[in-house]
Amino acid sequence: MKRRFLYGVLLAALAINLFFGAEAYFSNVQAAEKDEAYPNLKLFGVVLDRIRQEYVDGDKLSYQDLIHGALKGMLSTLDPHSEFMEPAKYDDLKKDTQGEFGGVGIVVSIKDNSLIVVSPMEDTPGFKAGILTGDRIVKIDGRSTERMVLPEAVKRLRGAPGTDVTLTIFRASSSLTTNFTLTRAQIKVDTVKDINGRREFPLSEGNVSYVRLTQFGEQTASDLEDAMRKAVSKGAESLVLDLRDNPGGLLDQAVHVCEKFLPPGQLVVSTEGRDGKQKAMYHGKGRGKLPALPVVVLVNNGSASASEIVAGCLQDCTVLGVCKAIIIGEQTFGKGSVQSILPLQDGSALRLTTAKYYTPSHKVIHEHGITPDITVPMTDEDMRDVQLKRTPGGIESLPEPDQERVRQARDAQLDRALDVLKGIALYTKRAAKPDKVAAK
Repeated sequence: MKRRFLYGVLLAALAINLFFGAEAYFSNVQAAEKDEAYPNLKLFGVVLDRIRQEYVDGDKLSYQDLIHGALKGMLSTLDPHSEFMEPAKYDDLKKDTQGEFGGVGIVVSIKDNSLIVVSPMEDTPGFKAGILTGDRIVKIDGRSTERMVLPEAVKRLRGAPGTDVTLTIFRASSSLTTNFTLTRAQIKVDTVKDINGRREFPLSEGNVSYVRLTQFGEQTASDLEDAMRKAVSKGAESLVLDLRDNPGGLLDQAVHVCEKFLPPGQLVVSTEGRDGKQKAMYHGKGRGKLPALPVVVLVNNGSASASEIVAGCLQDCTVLGVCKAIIIGEQTFGKGSVQSILPLQDGSALRLTTAKYYTPSHKVIHEHGITPDITVPMTDEDMRDVQLKRTPGGIESLPEPDQERVRQARDAQLDRALDVLKGIALYTKRAAKPDKVAAK
């Protein structure tokens, strides 16, 4: 009896072992099949031929049409910034990097499967119409953006100057959906401005200079240096660098902007790709003859990409004791990935996310953003009123009932920055005074 019971237990244990062993085996086999190229390419070929043979309009499709469509779908599943570009699209990209383009002047991105306005560019149709950071574009010319990929959205927003495009905008703060009909224009704006939207750079109380970067173009760093030299010649003792609603731009300009505040050789940003590939480190050449002024950097949710590189660098340098920059405002957008352009033999190309940006202390920017040292919230409407107040002709463009509200608008983030710089100035002067207490 005991022997039978023992055999029964052994047989049960063996059966259980065989069951779980077989399950693990088949699970491993299935996992291996998913990652094997040939069986999956064979499946792709079968589907390709079935479409050609049985699709109702298959006679109107070429193999190139189907392959390009498959590649677009493949790249779109990776992330919002990777894409397959047909030859015509690749040519458009090369033209865009060489100069101006016709459009409405809003920077967009895909966030939570929605087409979101990162920021409107100043002095452009989108900015003048009142489109705000965070607005969700529901339709473009009546076509839903629900499944629209970013490159297609950008293509539909752009066009010949003088042509119209209608955007259906949902604004979460008011729960309203509104149509905006915008006339496209040639998009070319100054990227470095003073507080009045000009290039005069007056000083405020306490000899504080204010410089706003609207984006990072080819001349941004040199224009910033000119602005700082003007301010210093007028007696500037500190600086507010405003990067709010700055959607980014050229990486090399972000590096050159940072070096205006740094000693030679300071690390500005690094990139790292998969398995340590695409690793690069960018160092600044130094501020040259510019003085080391105390700096406050203003950021918000519309500060993205190159703006986040600058804010992250100067924030880390504060930690490392290299420069005096304090970040004030709100959490930035969190766009910190590197897209490489990989040309293909038929004239098409891949735009592929190959790396991410890291600040000098190795904080990742992508999907995290930069957290300010001092958080000062402002509503979209408050920020819009402040921008209109400072834009030449901005108040006059409003209906009479709104003009007084805009005149009274306060920039809480800038006010806090000025208070901080005032405190730094008082501390610096007090520390510079000799100790009056004589030793006895």
